[in-house]
Amino acid sequence: MPRAGLTTDTVVARGAHLLEAHPQDELTLAALAGSLGVRVPSLYKHVDGLPGLRRGIMLRAKANLAATLAEACVGRARDDAVRSLATAYRRWARQNPVQYPMTVRAPDPHDAEDQRVSDAAVQVVYRVLVDYRLLGDDAVDATRLLRTVLHGFVSLETAGAFALPADLERSYDRAVESVVSALENWKGR
Repeated sequence: MPRAGLTTDTVVARGAHLLEAHPQDELTLAALAGSLGVRVPSLYKHVDGLPGLRRGIMLRAKANLAATLAEACVGRARDDAVRSLATAYRRWARQNPVQYPMTVRAPDPHDAEDQRVSDAAVQVVYRVLVDYRLLGDDAVDATRLLRTVLHGFVSLETAGAFALPADLERSYDRAVESVVSALENWKGR
């Protein structure tokens, strides 16, 4: 009989917590089970081994990032929405540096749940781009631009690659403003 209160969500959430709390350690089912006060076989009622746990953490991370972006855009439009989305994206990635790389992978074409959670973040961006009248291929191109700038900056920042003395906040603001300017002046629409 499963331990009271132990669910797939609690198992995956604890796994994500362990990853972030101990990024230098390899995540193991033994460590996870120990932190939950159960034996390893009990975890198999909730996740399909270590690959299932990692998949669950990835799905959870993608869903959490999408929800964070959606919340940041509520009641905002155009430039204000882009700036708020960019701030939320960076904050989430900095708070979840181990999970963040899991969010940038394209969804597995054979995994409907991965496709659904991956699409949620894209749909947030598309809703923002509608205010710029960017649809179809223009929306895809603009989404790729926005994602490239945000991901590039955040990836370099979280890897400790920005050692120059200039203010990092100013640099990020300028990168975001460059995207805003590009969206305002989009050609080919």
